[in-house]
Amino acid sequence: MPHFEDFYAAKLRGSLGVTDAESVLDLRGANRATAEASLRDMLERSRFAKGKTVAVRLDPPPEGGGETLFQPAGRLLLDAKRRGLVERLQTLPAQDGLGFYVALCGRVERAGG
Repeated sequence: MPHFEDFYAAKLRGSLGVTDAESVLDLRGANRATAEASLRDMLERSRFAKGKTVAVRLDPPPEGGGETLFQPAGRLLLDAKRRGLVERLQTLPAQDGLGFYVALCGRVERAGG
């Protein structure tokens, strides 16, 4: 088996992160309503633009535990994947903190139009 540098090995394993994304949606410090509205806006805008990759950054759990935006954001993005708006959805690697790497499908080209 060939030897790969860590950078290339990570890409083969699929651990794409903040530095790999074309843009970053930083929701750290946002409340749930604002975060969900921002994600919905990103998804809606993506329907009219070319596909791109976005790193969605979220706050880590508070000291001693507690709720984060990870589950609500994840559900919203997973639903978008089911609807065909998201091509790839995965969590960010540990060194990037809590969040998701999202590949948006973008505008669907109509055949014969």
